[in-house]
Amino acid sequence: MTMALGWIVLPLVLGLLSLGCGLLLETVSGMRLPGTLLLPGGFIVVSLAAYFAHMADLTAPLQTPFVVALSLAGYGVSRPWTRFRLDGWLAGAATGVYAAFGAPVLLTGNAGFTGYIRRDDTATYMAMLDRASNHAYNIDGLHSSTYKAVLHFGYVFGYPLGSLLPLDVGQTILQVDPIWLWQPYLTFLAVLIALGLYQLASGILESRALRACVAFFGAQAALMYGYAAWGGVKELFVPSVLLFAACLIPRVRDGGPREVIPLAAASAAVISGLSIGGGIWIVPILVVSLTVLLLSRPMDDVLLKIAVYVVSAGVLSIPILSVGLRRLFHIGKFLKGPGGETGNITRPLSWWQMFGIWPSGDFRDPPTSPTVTHILALVVGLAAVFAVVMAWRRARWEVVAVLATGVFACLIYVGQASAWVAGKALASSSPLILGVALVGVALAIDGRRRMEVAGAGVAVLVVIAGAVLWSNALQYHAVLLSPTSRLMELEKISSKFSGHGPALLAEFEPYSARHFLRGLDGEATSELRVHADCLRPGSPLTTNVVLPRSGSCHEADFGTSPNVDEIRLDQLVRYRTLITRRTGIESRPPSIYARASWQGRYYDVWHLSADPSTIIEHMSLGSRFQPAAVPDCAKVMDLAARAAAVHGVLATIARPPAIVIEGDGHIGVPNGGFYGYGQSPNLFTATNAYQVPFTFRVPSTGVYNVWVGGSFSNTLTAYLDGRKVGSQENQTEWPGNFLDFGSASLRKGTHTLFIKHSGPDLGPGTGAQQPFGAGPFVVSQSVSSNDITYVKPSNAHSLCGKSLDWIEALRG
Repeated sequence: MTMALGWIVLPLVLGLLSLGCGLLLETVSGMRLPGTLLLPGGFIVVSLAAYFAHMADLTAPLQTPFVVALSLAGYGVSRPWTRFRLDGWLAGAATGVYAAFGAPVLLTGNAGFTGYIRRDDTATYMAMLDRASNHAYNIDGLHSSTYKAVLHFGYVFGYPLGSLLPLDVGQTILQVDPIWLWQPYLTFLAVLIALGLYQLASGILESRALRACVAFFGAQAALMYGYAAWGGVKELFVPSVLLFAACLIPRVRDGGPREVIPLAAASAAVISGLSIGGGIWIVPILVVSLTVLLLSRPMDDVLLKIAVYVVSAGVLSIPILSVGLRRLFHIGKFLKGPGGETGNITRPLSWWQMFGIWPSGDFRDPPTSPTVTHILALVVGLAAVFAVVMAWRRARWEVVAVLATGVFACLIYVGQASAWVAGKALASSSPLILGVALVGVALAIDGRRRMEVAGAGVAVLVVIAGAVLWSNALQYHAVLLSPTSRLMELEKISSKFSGHGPALLAEFEPYSARHFLRGLDGEATSELRVHADCLRPGSPLTTNVVLPRSGSCHEADFGTSPNVDEIRLDQLVRYRTLITRRTGIESRPPSIYARASWQGRYYDVWHLSADPSTIIEHMSLGSRFQPAAVPDCAKVMDLAARAAAVHGVLATIARPPAIVIEGDGHIGVPNGGFYGYGQSPNLFTATNAYQVPFTFRVPSTGVYNVWVGGSFSNTLTAYLDGRKVGSQENQTEWPGNFLDFGSASLRKGTHTLFIKHSGPDLGPGTGAQQPFGAGPFVVSQSVSSNDITYVKPSNAHSLCGKSLDWIEALRG
């Protein structure tokens, strides 16, 4: 049901709202918009209207009713049913784009999103959307948590929300968590780009089929497709707005003063989506528009239109102007050079990528064939120049403006901005440049041209189209998919235990504390923290950080998932609720925590059930991949003496050793560089098929579970002594976490674990190079949460020589 709401109902809802608002924009401006531009124009109105409502806490809950009212008003003052005729070619192009961008998720058959791990900005966007329906730019009323810290960080910079708020309107209507609507929303934005390209081609091409080719292939520029697969929203939002603005140029020239209002709305939308500095994008379109006006209209008319534009754009920009000035004070982090923002762009992207062809599974990597790629890029560039020359001759200034916008933005941002911002500019420019190039190729085919010229044009079109599809097929095959069922379990935990905070998730999962666990005032152990979750000395997941508020404190490195037993007791007990990942090697939390009656497939929830002061000392045992160990008998007796002094007892958990099987690195590429993330130094990162047998020995007869650590890109199956125990597909996990592959009864003695990984197939993500790889593999017996053993101090010697999780000295 969630998937149907996202992929069918959301675009329908946004489409109907945008159509109504587009009709209203027509009425207010007096400009008759072509049907192709009604959706993009109306979507701009939706974005701006929602932003106005978002300016204050009092009006934020009204954003959806406000948008709905505007849309209904548009339908009320117009008669849309009298003017629309189905354009089959346009419908086909739009549907094709929707299918192409949606394929990585649609073909999994599950709700979800792409770009997991590669980019965690989406988690931050979700945090902002959580507040958008009821609050403006403030965090009043929130308790200290990772969620609050994330919001504070964004609000300090006056983060622009213009590209996000239409989704908030949609999720408010559908009552579905926005994360499950994210990919359909990005796909809807891609369709708006296709509509803009179709209209751009309409002014100069007679053939609807060729216009559809421009729209379908132009919207799929490789870098744009790659950013969509990363979860980039502004990168798709901006070209849809710019194409709408450019296509208005002929109408602004010929219309009355009011008819500049749609251009003003588009200008306001650009800075609402990118902040004030993003206004650079609209400059070429304004320059071309002004030049056309000066050459064709009387000066009085020009001045009047300028005045209407300035006033309209200024008023419509009020929401972003009210917060965007904050961002100007932090502009240094967006500039090239030391201190500039790079995100996970490990190296600056190539200028060649703005031409829309880049055959590589990851756009950060070199193309499969650099020489072929560069030749194809040159062909695209020459075709774009040809299109501009032809458009100049025919006075189709919108084509000139679109190419100028793409090139100008790349010159400014790639030349001056950080690698992160430059990459965004290249991505947003790529459908503009590729779209114009496809117009040029289509011009060689369209009209009364010599047969040999038209034939050459067809050949070039086939080559460019094939290169675009080739590029995106590689990215589709290498996409990283979200672990949907696990994240849905976090959503269920949030709903079931809301209000039981503060909570700690002992796992690195950006989507938890930033989004799902907001109702629990959740904190994560290894990203944005309000409190320092200091680890016990000797933990392998620590980095020495000296904090003014707490002195020397060993905290978990970013990206790690520490075991609760690695966290110092005084740090742990301030949390009312603990959420632990079921891994097969996780320790039970201290005795003062009781497990909730609810139990998930991936997580356990624990509530503080006793006074922390009852614990005199908690002695942790084991190591990162071995939760149990035999304690030093002298230390056991010391604990017993301390407990006896206050008439207390000892508490402990008997825990058989886990059998941890590490690979020898002969499959794939040994990825030892990630050892600092808490993963095994020997990882299987191969995407091809492989089979690996491991021999191990169990110390006693019992039921054992098989756990697989890390990630794998296709189907991975585990066998014990030749019998299949479990299988899972395409799982991406942060290192240090494990997946349950089932259980089997094993007798004492030697056994064989057989791991089989299937090779890539036609499914999305099956060719992905996982960032962390699979391994190690764990065979362990499960331990009941209630298996706490209480021992009198006089019997403490009975614990010596036993394998235990931890020992506590408790007060009487």
